[in-house]
Amino acid sequence: MRAPVAGRVLRVLQPSETTVALGTPLIELGDTAHLEIVAELLTPDALAARPGSRVHVERWGGPTTLEGIVRTVEPAAFTKVSALGVEEQRVRVLIDLTSPRAQWSSLGDAYRVGVRIVTLAQDRAVQVPASAVFPMPADEAAAAADRPADGAAAAHAVFVVEDGRARLRPVELGARNGGAAWVRQGLTPGQQVIVYPGAAVHDGVRVSARSV
Repeated sequence: MRAPVAGRVLRVLQPSETTVALGTPLIELGDTAHLEIVAELLTPDALAARPGSRVHVERWGGPTTLEGIVRTVEPAAFTKVSALGVEEQRVRVLIDLTSPRAQWSSLGDAYRVGVRIVTLAQDRAVQVPASAVFPMPADEAAAAADRPADGAAAAHAVFVVEDGRARLRPVELGARNGGAAWVRQGLTPGQQVIVYPGAAVHDGVRVSARSV
């Protein structure tokens, strides 16, 4: 029996000699030199993953981060139940690897990888941990901005450390994700901020750094 395509045997579906019906699958063939990545994203994330977006491929088992590019975002979503039993709407995003083949030659069919899709890139952006940013009450925002509470105050703030004291700083965010926030206005590079500020932290209170 001749193989219809060039490639490698991925799976043997019928390992023993036997009589089979017409159309019964016997083996699976594939060309592992032309792999694609299929990522299942939540629908809000898939909206930001436009074709042509850069992709960083991580946690695939190799020593380096691979590069890729989004080729297609499928137009239809499907329902998937998470490990916590929550129904989620997900979309398949197809990604092409752009790193040299020699860097990922050990990858095979159905291997697991982690992907980070670049949806926004900004040079020399001021970033802080997302855990340092919190919603700012309107009265405090107005006091910090030295103007009446008319709804024009900043929506977010951080605590910076100056001379051993916490100082409330209204900030304008450009974007954020689960780990970091891009501060468009309100901070300068190198300022020290407080992460996970508790109820005891307020403007002017004395603070000290500690290692955790």
